[in-house]
Amino acid sequence: MTDSSTAETEPAPDPDDTEIVSGSIAPVVGKPPPVRTRPRLPSWLRVSGSVGPLGIATAVLWLSVIVLLPLAALTVTSFEDGWSGFWDAITAPAALDSLRITILVSVVVALVNVLMGTLIAWVLVRDEFPGKSIVNALIDLPFALPTIVASIVLLSLYGPQSPIDIHLNATQPGLVVALAFVTLPFVVRSVQPVLIEVDREVEQAALSLGANNWTTFRRIVLPTLTPAIISGGGLAFARAIGEYGSVVLIGGAIPRKTEMASQYIQKQIEIDRPINAAAVSVALLAISFVSLLGLRLLADRSARKEQASR
Repeated sequence: MTDSSTAETEPAPDPDDTEIVSGSIAPVVGKPPPVRTRPRLPSWLRVSGSVGPLGIATAVLWLSVIVLLPLAALTVTSFEDGWSGFWDAITAPAALDSLRITILVSVVVALVNVLMGTLIAWVLVRDEFPGKSIVNALIDLPFALPTIVASIVLLSLYGPQSPIDIHLNATQPGLVVALAFVTLPFVVRSVQPVLIEVDREVEQAALSLGANNWTTFRRIVLPTLTPAIISGGGLAFARAIGEYGSVVLIGGAIPRKTEMASQYIQKQIEIDRPINAAAVSVALLAISFVSLLGLRLLADRSARKEQASR
């Protein structure tokens, strides 16, 4: 029997010279087999985290065909008579009146929806009541319902033969009601997800320290909701600027009273003045673009502030 202290032990195999065979470690004999590599694909066919040049080109092409080219054609048409012709078209008394009415009514609609949309979002998030899921589904109904149908419904409800004896036909309040109907989801759907993510513990801490409900909402909840409220209100304003279907019947299109810019544009097309119609369309386009650009800048600024606070 050999003493374990004098027994010779074999050196452990080098890990680089071993391989696993059927669950055991065995030394590698000879050269390892060559590693097979797949053929390298062109960069535009590789799958990665980004869409790549082909995806970018497709997106730009689609955006150009659907958005940029029609807008470019509209702008070119509006300037067929030169800058003076364009300026005369948008500064005509009837055109200015329609733009003024459109902007005024759209601002009122945005403010109404900011208030009521925030309230509805609060109720849907913070309260439980029978039929809540049905109400939540009805919020998106104006997105799916053709706006001309909304105009017919509002005319039958608030028109000359109103069953509830409320007559809003051919009035600016009628325009506000019609536009509020089609733009309400913008504010509700902008505020609702932000309100869901609000930390309730901070509100409870404020209430435990003696703050009342209004102070807690004004000092804690409202600053968090403000970017979403402004974004929803801005989208509602931009949608109301170019709306046509919901106001075509209940509005009455009375010049200098209830004629929206979209109705003025249709009238110019009917009397064979496409340049005037295109000029006013470009003016509406510019107003909407400035509104959306302001919202985009505000959203970027809020995102930077949030990242800096982390």
